[in-house]
Amino acid sequence: MDKKMSIMVVDDEEIVRESLYHWFKKYGHIVETAASGFEALEKLEKYPFQFLFVDIKMPGMDGIELLEKVKAEYPDTLVIIITAYGSIESAVKAMRIGASDYLLKPFKPDQLSLVMERISHQKKLVSEYNYLKGRLDKITRFDNIIGQSPAMASVFDIIQEVAQSDTSVLLVGETGTGKELVAKAIHAKSQRSHLPFIAINCGSIPDSLLESELFGHQKGVFTGATHSRKGFLEVVSGGTLFLDEVGEVSPKMQVNLLRVLEEKKITSIGSREPVEVDFRLISATRRNLEKDIDNGTFREDFFYRINVIMIEIPPLRKRKEDIPLLAEHFLQKYSQETTKHVDHINRDAMALLKHYDWPGNVRELENAVERAVVLSKSRTLGVEDFSFIQPSGIQFPESLSLREMEKGYIKKILEENNWNITQAAKVLKINRVTLHKMIKRYLLARPIH
Repeated sequence: MDKKMSIMVVDDEEIVRESLYHWFKKYGHIVETAASGFEALEKLEKYPFQFLFVDIKMPGMDGIELLEKVKAEYPDTLVIIITAYGSIESAVKAMRIGASDYLLKPFKPDQLSLVMERISHQKKLVSEYNYLKGRLDKITRFDNIIGQSPAMASVFDIIQEVAQSDTSVLLVGETGTGKELVAKAIHAKSQRSHLPFIAINCGSIPDSLLESELFGHQKGVFTGATHSRKGFLEVVSGGTLFLDEVGEVSPKMQVNLLRVLEEKKITSIGSREPVEVDFRLISATRRNLEKDIDNGTFREDFFYRINVIMIEIPPLRKRKEDIPLLAEHFLQKYSQETTKHVDHINRDAMALLKHYDWPGNVRELENAVERAVVLSKSRTLGVEDFSFIQPSGIQFPESLSLREMEKGYIKKILEENNWNITQAAKVLKINRVTLHKMIKRYLLARPIH
């Protein structure tokens, strides 16, 4: 039997809870108890229990209803039903819904041991399944670029085609679409993959400093040059140079870079001796360079030198089928980094993410998921955890916040259903525990007649 399983016993009878608690503790497991289904759901929101032992007959929320909610919200949690001998039919129904096993009252130690052996084996099978699922998920990744949409499949195909050549590539796309990831993928699949990849953001470096960074300088050539230094064009020799925001490069620097691309030689500042260089150039921009050419701010000859192959990276709003994949990836990433047990985005929250236009693209989505994980007090992210974003196509009065709208809508649904919590939760498509929390958060109270 595996050690250190996390188990919660859910039963309204104290003697059953205590018996199972001490038996599991004896074997070194992490054990919690709950006297009702509602209490169990509250504890599940805070800690990812691997196994739930659930009594089938409990007041308020019975074992079947709890099982349904657990399987819907925490599908990796295994549920074992506790039932009396005369309720075998209910146990069979529970198995059909998704229970992993059942335990008959009154139970003996050897029966409990047998059930634990069976679910330990099932846990191993689930782990193997998750491992294989993780391997399968990698099919949707291309050198750390996540996507399965037709738009990204087209990008992947072009990467494969251009990677083996030394042709200059221009990546165009909005901020946050992942242009640097595409550049790294091209480098990783090229014959230069074992040599340097150097990325420079041209928009964040002043022109005078950019020249020194790229070409290098000799000792004493300007104030502060206390020693000679090689530039990135020499350091990267043999590898790939990525010029991000190349549209920000000045016309003078464009001339200098054009000469390097044509002659394959550089001369550092303060030197007269040219040095041969060999590198593959990948550039990226969010600007319309053809428009800049018409305006006279970008050189046409330099544009055609860097734009032998153009790859357009689609914005996230044009590949919305990738949003669930990306969101789940970032959820896993930041759950691990923050060591918080947040492992699920519910259906309504995912619908919100898919309907939002993401002007900041993948980078904005990543920041949103990270923020939601850091601030979440639950294992599951809901719409309320993304209250700082607003779905496109829905117009709200400027004077009304999203929080106020949510409060008003919840109050309206409660009143329409005569404050029947179960019915209102169904209309809102959330569980009763979440609705109770929202009522408490927004200080809502049933009117007294």
